[in-house]
Amino acid sequence: MEDEVIDKLIRRARSAADNAYCPYSDYPVGAAVLTKDGTIYSGCNVENVSLGATICAERIAVGSAIADGYTDFEAIAIFHEGRDLPYPCGLCRQFLSEFGKDWEVIVANGFTYEELSFSALLPHAFEPEELK
Repeated sequence: MEDEVIDKLIRRARSAADNAYCPYSDYPVGAAVLTKDGTIYSGCNVENVSLGATICAERIAVGSAIADGYTDFEAIAIFHEGRDLPYPCGLCRQFLSEFGKDWEVIVANGFTYEELSFSALLPHAFEPEELK
């Protein structure tokens, strides 16, 4: 993926993290998803006192794109300001796998980023074919 596109996605994810609602974890995360036609949607984590009702930034970004009719994605950037890179939780990995394994995942913090294929992130996803 081109550096210019990666930088744009990271900036959008970083901006979304500024809006995170995370009074319990104090761990703001932003995500920006790139559709196949170049449209970018962003999201941030939204926590709830009932922790199971918390929604991660990745799912909010993808959900926003789906609400506009998109289901084909090229990449997602996930950002958290800190030392560690913010890899998606297991639930988000499974959620993202619903939309294919041919997209790029970029995890970034205030210092660096890593780009990897989705299939490297979740090599043995539970897929719709499993239900047939």
